Amino acid sequence: MRVTVKQIAELLGGQVIGDETTAITGVSSLTEASPGDISFLANPKYAPYLAETKASAVLVAAAQPGGQLVQVVVANPDQAFARLVDTYGPQVAKMPPGVHPTAVIGENVRLGRDVTIAPYVVLADGAVVGDRSVIYPHVYLGADSRVGNDCVIYPHVSIRERCTLGDRVIIHSGTVIGSDGFGYATVEGIHHKIQQVGQVVIEDDVEIGACTTIDRARFDKTRIGKGTKIDNLVQIAHNVQTGSHCLIVAQVGIAGSTKLGNHVTLGGQAAINGHIVIGDQAIVTAMAGVSKSVPPKTVVRGYPAQEIKVAQAQEVAVRRLPKTQQTVRQLEARIADLEARITELAKAKP
Repeated sequence: MRVTVKQIAELLGGQVIGDETTAITGVSSLTEASPGDISFLANPKYAPYLAETKASAVLVAAAQPGGQLVQVVVANPDQAFARLVDTYGPQVAKMPPGVHPTAVIGENVRLGRDVTIAPYVVLADGAVVGDRSVIYPHVYLGADSRVGNDCVIYPHVSIRERCTLGDRVIIHSGTVIGSDGFGYATVEGIHHKIQQVGQVVIEDDVEIGACTTIDRARFDKTRIGKGTKIDNLVQIAHNVQTGSHCLIVAQVGIAGSTKLGNHVTLGGQAAINGHIVIGDQAIVTAMAGVSKSVPPKTVVRGYPAQEIKVAQAQEVAVRRLPKTQQTVRQLEARIADLEARITELAKAKP
């Protein structure tokens, strides 16, 4: 990578403040950048690092005061930086189309145009892989499963029977789609398995992180809505339904039959009870425990989760408990003293 700030500004539609001939040879964060790197400022709390960074240029949403740092003003620094990396950053090595001879291909498997089936992939009977999709080594596609067009399935992903992926789906290593839901009937102290005969449907433009598990429905479908992004180590139970463009961060657990609306955000390690509804654009903050349905556009936190202002007020009150206890003891002592004086006065009366 070797481009000028002017070329970067032209790519991103930005305005240069400073020397537009400055050469850029790499990309990095503000704190780790070296001379020749370009960085970005998306969160104002990192603005103090502008005075310390060794970067040669930075993408900003508005001109920043002082310093000799070359600035490129863009509408959205975070998004612009991502586009810059896509254009000039290290490129992921692409696997050539074709079916490797070590792949195991079952009967009635259908492969689209220009697909890549890497070494040691197993495609069970009736599996379908759409045009231009890339299936990395050691992936398993179960019987009658379907992968859409332009998908990327990274190594050691298991997609069980009858599960369906839309177009442009990305699934990272170690993820399991369509494992059995956790269903048992307890009779006389013995847990008897309830067969899980449903499916998982992953809609278009979904990305799923590493080592995530999405269980098949007991009946019907577990569904992940289009454009939803799921982080690593997430557990989604049977018959869960998510709307479109949800964000589900690492180590979230969603119990069975819960429904998420559109544009819902679940913070890291949030725990969501079963058979409830999280409304459109609701936000569940990190480590919250949600036991009841959440109305649309509501932010909740804490355990059990409550509307954020209520939860914060309670947290403040808890932090003040030692001082409050001390005040109560002092008041109790004063009341006891006053009661003793009143008693003495009453006895002194003729």
